[in-house]
Amino acid sequence: MWQLPKTVPDPEVLISLEPEELASIMLFLLREAKGREKFHPYNLAGEVWGNGTAAHPKYDRAFEEDINLAISEAWAWLEAQALIVPVPGINGQNGWRVLSRRAHRFENPEEFKNYSIARGLSKETLNRRIANSVWMSFMRGEYDTAVFQAMKAVEVAVREASGLTDMIGVPLMRKAFDKTAGPLTDLTMEEAEREMRAHLFAGAIGSFKNPHSHKDIELDNPAEAFEIIMLANLLLRIVDARIEEVGIAS
Repeated sequence: MWQLPKTVPDPEVLISLEPEELASIMLFLLREAKGREKFHPYNLAGEVWGNGTAAHPKYDRAFEEDINLAISEAWAWLEAQALIVPVPGINGQNGWRVLSRRAHRFENPEEFKNYSIARGLSKETLNRRIANSVWMSFMRGEYDTAVFQAMKAVEVAVREASGLTDMIGVPLMRKAFDKTAGPLTDLTMEEAEREMRAHLFAGAIGSFKNPHSHKDIELDNPAEAFEIIMLANLLLRIVDARIEEVGIAS
């Protein structure tokens, strides 16, 4: 890991990196290193202080404690994601590691960044209607499918809860949340708020569900997909709250 002080020369910058950010740098340095099919994290960590690499750049010892902690966190993150794994056999028991098959599949740091974003979508935080199907599609990298499934779940939930079984899409949302007579409208809210809620549901379905229903849309940005899915999750939370408040059987 002697290349780390050259790649991130400012120790304060290195210390400020999140574990996954530093892990990304370390992972690709390991991939680029020649003759390092297996490695020992303890030995590599020592290289940033000049151990066995006196001819290469090294960090100021004044930052030793913080830098060592940051590197340890990055190693722990890589292991938790199964990106570095023990060498099979006795060497692995003694601390020697190798890059996993998953680690070798990343073509570039951008792919790794996408992977890190994807790992941020927790199945436990998702509404029960989308926790399985949407999460699985998202984790497979099928972002357009995940977004469609999430918004379709919103449409189905609104249709079932409102009893408007013959309606779909934007008209369904506007009818279900009509500011004066919508079956899912909360009449305790201010009139303007009721109207905006109808716009919120109609806009979400019109923007993110309907286009995917009628044509192929490539969505390859996990951050964008993540945000749309969390919007659908919020809408489902609102529907569930109205179901509970008005005693609708779900």
